[in-house]
Amino acid sequence: MKPSLAKGTRDFTAQEVSRRKYIINILQNNFELFGFQPLETPSFENLSTLTGKYGEEGDRLIFKILNSGEYASKVNQEDWDNKNHQKLISQISDKALRYDLTVPFARFVAMNHGKLTFPYKRYQIQPVWRADRPQKGRFREFYQCDADVVGSESLLQEVDLVQLYLKSFSDLKIPVTIHMNNRKILSGLAEYAGITDKLIEFTVALDKLDKIGKEGVVKELLEREISQESIDKLEFLFNQSDDALENLLQLKEKFADSEIGLKGVEELEFVLTQSLNLGVDMQNLVFNITLARGLDYYTGAIFEVKADEVAMGSIGGGGRYDNLTEVFGVKNIPGIGISFGLDRVYLVMEELNLFPEEASTQVEYLFANFGGEGTLEALKLIMQLREKGISAEFYPENSKLNKQFTYAEKKGIKNLVFLGEEEIKNGTVTFKDLTAGEQKTVSLEEFLG
Repeated sequence: MKPSLAKGTRDFTAQEVSRRKYIINILQNNFELFGFQPLETPSFENLSTLTGKYGEEGDRLIFKILNSGEYASKVNQEDWDNKNHQKLISQISDKALRYDLTVPFARFVAMNHGKLTFPYKRYQIQPVWRADRPQKGRFREFYQCDADVVGSESLLQEVDLVQLYLKSFSDLKIPVTIHMNNRKILSGLAEYAGITDKLIEFTVALDKLDKIGKEGVVKELLEREISQESIDKLEFLFNQSDDALENLLQLKEKFADSEIGLKGVEELEFVLTQSLNLGVDMQNLVFNITLARGLDYYTGAIFEVKADEVAMGSIGGGGRYDNLTEVFGVKNIPGIGISFGLDRVYLVMEELNLFPEEASTQVEYLFANFGGEGTLEALKLIMQLREKGISAEFYPENSKLNKQFTYAEKKGIKNLVFLGEEEIKNGTVTFKDLTAGEQKTVSLEEFLG
């Protein structure tokens, strides 16, 4: 059998694992600096927990798990003959791999709300699975790194999450721009144009402005049966200035008769103003009125983070979801959260050559194997190095020195150590720096530091 990987999955080499750990350690450190506590949930959930939370398209991308045993014998023949897919799925599968970390988190909060201290702040770093079409930066199995706060309606949470994003990406040396919008503003726009009943159709088309331009958006709106009169009222959307606060001022005038629209403007204005007061550079924040991600569950702020110097989709995103726990029968627990896309962050850092040398796992010393009594002395010295937290290993075979050199070079080991009869007799150690090509002999005490 020819070995192969399932489409949309990857193996990770030692260097890749080390670099991913480097990113995760920075994010985890920042999560905890901002007061978030760790949480882990199972890799699969009840199918009923996940479905209906991500919209029709999201539901199609959930990986279902077949029931164990003779599941096929329980299938209703009539449903099979009529190709009633929804009923068939419910008969052969009642569990699924988690699609994201937010819904399992909401389920956890709903199950444990009587034991939690609110506001409850948690972070979670675990893999998720989506039956998506693989492409650059998009995989079927990938890690999400989430930070969420539930139990608080304060807009200061949004301000704090902006700070968390900026500090984390600054620590990773990635220049980013945070795109921001508010679900209430999008609802206000639909109300202003008289298309409240077509909010989703309107925002889906508007979200494509960067890709298909004004003409393409207008064409799609007409195809979705949105009148030319309504489109004319929204003409100003295609002429936004670079000044976020100026654009919000314009919206205030348009939303004079829209309570929900004015509320959205007020919320976004607060987050932007407070962020600026805290010293955030306005260049890092963009009011993107076309941003419409997560409308099936976001109720207020919407965030999307893009790397400034790499052409790739978002490397982070999130928003406010004040009603998510209601589907589990628990009301009045508002929430907001953000996510870091570990795999895309990795690709950006790789493309910009941002990984420091210490982000790769390298063995410090390889002890050459000369056989004889030197073996035991080398092993004793290796034990002492390891007790000091210094990585070292012994070449297992008494092979030609050339072969041992090649092993060290291919593995990226920094130093090759020679502990022969002369060194043992004199209480010294000889080692060669394989990067600089320099060799020196030092006393045993000096070597151990």
